[in-house]
Amino acid sequence: MAALYRDRDGEGYYGSRVESIDPITGEIKLVQGPVVGKMFLVGTIGAGMFTTRDWWRTNVVSEIIDETEEIVRFKTESGSTYTFER
Repeated sequence: MAALYRDRDGEGYYGSRVESIDPITGEIKLVQGPVVGKMFLVGTIGAGMFTTRDWWRTNVVSEIIDETEEIVRFKTESGSTYTFER
């Protein structure tokens, strides 16, 4: 199961849904990790059982900082840094 966390405070979410969203067209694509120039979303397909939130979406990805087979660290246009665990 994929997980996405904001580095500064550990806030984030996990789930089987991993998508990129084009901020201009709204086009949604299933992806394996964050894509520069797109918003990034991790969440669940159905409603969450133990939370009011079903997904976590970032602002537009501006830079991939580090990438391995298991983890991707990236920055968004708002200046936040995130860790995505595949």
